[in-house]
Amino acid sequence: MQLRIVFCLILTLFSKGVDAQQKENNLLYQLESAIKNNNESVAAQVWDSIAQGKQPYIWGDSVAFIYHGKANSVSWNGDFNGWGSDTRFDNKGSRIGNSNFWELKTSFPADARFDYKIVVDGHWILDPANEAIQMAGIGGLSPNSELRMPESKPSQWTEDTARSKGQLTNWTTLPSESLGYDVNYKVYFPDNYSKINALPTIYCTDGNEYTHPQLGAMVEILDNLIEQKKIEPVIVVFIDPRDPSNPQHNRRMDEYNLNEKFLSFVTQELVPQIDSTYKTAKDRAHRTIMGTSMGGLNASFIAAKAPELFANLLIQSPAYRYRPAIYKSVNNSKVWPLKVSISTGVFNDTQAAALKMKEIYLTHLDSLQYIEVNEGHSWGSWRNTLDDQLIYLLSN
Repeated sequence: MQLRIVFCLILTLFSKGVDAQQKENNLLYQLESAIKNNNESVAAQVWDSIAQGKQPYIWGDSVAFIYHGKANSVSWNGDFNGWGSDTRFDNKGSRIGNSNFWELKTSFPADARFDYKIVVDGHWILDPANEAIQMAGIGGLSPNSELRMPESKPSQWTEDTARSKGQLTNWTTLPSESLGYDVNYKVYFPDNYSKINALPTIYCTDGNEYTHPQLGAMVEILDNLIEQKKIEPVIVVFIDPRDPSNPQHNRRMDEYNLNEKFLSFVTQELVPQIDSTYKTAKDRAHRTIMGTSMGGLNASFIAAKAPELFANLLIQSPAYRYRPAIYKSVNNSKVWPLKVSISTGVFNDTQAAALKMKEIYLTHLDSLQYIEVNEGHSWGSWRNTLDDQLIYLLSN
């Protein structure tokens, strides 16, 4: 018994020594200590070391957002707090001593990835000490700072490295009788297209953003997956929700909102146009409808209303909460999909809604692909899950 007590005491002392050593090696602790002791030169040196490394400052699962500059208030908003809407997350920074350094300490899962910005005296800015950027798309291309935890790895398929590349057409304008206005679309077709017949087809909403290399990077992903024989060659129709005569006018919130006219455009005008122009397989088993956010809502709607045309769904962060009637529409389907892939983030994204729809699909399907990631509502998340979802739907 005495030996056990002595052994436990030795372990406790050793543990305390390790903790103290870890604390001494922690650059944030060194910065705080230098500021507390009014040692400006040491604080400057430590800050240089922190700023030269990967920002924000990460150790284990702990994170310190740090801002250096004159301010009366500093806070951080991002995917982790719904860009300020999730008040459960304390996003307010604390001044370190009497210095111009501000910090916010928190912790995240080891594989988390987030977009964020700093709010300095009410002004939203990129993190000056962080070179990592993730572009946001909806509403116009704009940059956010990016936090990537140590176990978060970007997709290996998004770089423009394929030797055998498909082709992406310019925008084609299709006058729509159903909608009463013009719609633009681009078409991707694979390398060696001239030697292949009866290709599967994907109809992709928000096509202007899925084709952007800093957003969806879908062209690069397709080229790489096809070249490596991860998926079969495929035609993809990228539908642009923007007004061709005024690209600043984005019609997606109307078109993707259980819109019967948009449904008619896709099923009665666009699909016949594509099938008559390209070498497509003309059966439901080889057609996929896909989209993100409102586009995910739209994909479930079109598949439920036109199952004779679309048997496969690729859904990312579906915005079902905008129109809960979608659950009834899907549940009342007479013909069910063959394959469904759903992805969502778990931080202020669409997790609850996606899970609810997953259960509805599984009442009639033997299985589906469901992916949750420790991320938010961001193109960084959608781009990283897109390869796995395409492989599930189009695997060789």
